Amino acid sequence: MRRDFFITGTDTGVGKTLVTAALLRCLREAGLTVAGMKPVAAGAIPGADGPANEDALLLQAESSEPHPYEVVNPYLFTPAIAPHLAAAEAGIVIDFTRISAALARLRESAGVVLVEGAGGFLVPLGGQRSMAELPGLLGLEVILVVGLRLGCLNHALLSTEAIRARGLALAGWIGSGIDPEFARSEENIAALRALLPAPCLGIIPRLAAPSVTAAAACLTGVPALTGR
Repeated sequence: MRRDFFITGTDTGVGKTLVTAALLRCLREAGLTVAGMKPVAAGAIPGADGPANEDALLLQAESSEPHPYEVVNPYLFTPAIAPHLAAAEAGIVIDFTRISAALARLRESAGVVLVEGAGGFLVPLGGQRSMAELPGLLGLEVILVVGLRLGCLNHALLSTEAIRARGLALAGWIGSGIDPEFARSEENIAALRALLPAPCLGIIPRLAAPSVTAAAACLTGVPALTGR
């Protein structure tokens, strides 16, 4: 039985993309064929093949095969704003069927697919739809990236409650250092370990020079996902 994962965070800006790329690296180094996907991205940069999102490009680069950009990132919006606002401004309705079809293409060649959400777990996508619907619709277990700063216990517990309320499996969580002045960080991490109903897959400190290699070295709990 295959296992694919949805990477969400306690907020925007907590390091989801670096974590997802690092997870892809770890899984590849464990001998698995992997693919990264960012279904909805807001914030485009010019590229040789047209506009692209930097986060999606990183996931594409860390995948085992060079999948077409439009499969990795089905919905790209130019302004770096909330996805539902960007979609409304562009006159586009985000269609989950299109996202599901892109994931199916990735699953044809990848043994594990990592799908990175946008922002936090409940980010709206337009109408009554939200990012929280994707894991259940696509058959994904959830990995929670916890931004390590004051308030992270509440944010992590609220996110976990929302995930479990939808009947989703929380496969693990990863601490991501984002505040260099975070007091009592070790005590807060210990509390997260005690309170969250899932294994800690690693703690990534605030990195002076963030890199996929450095982040991947911190994810010592990844074998729990693969059995390798």
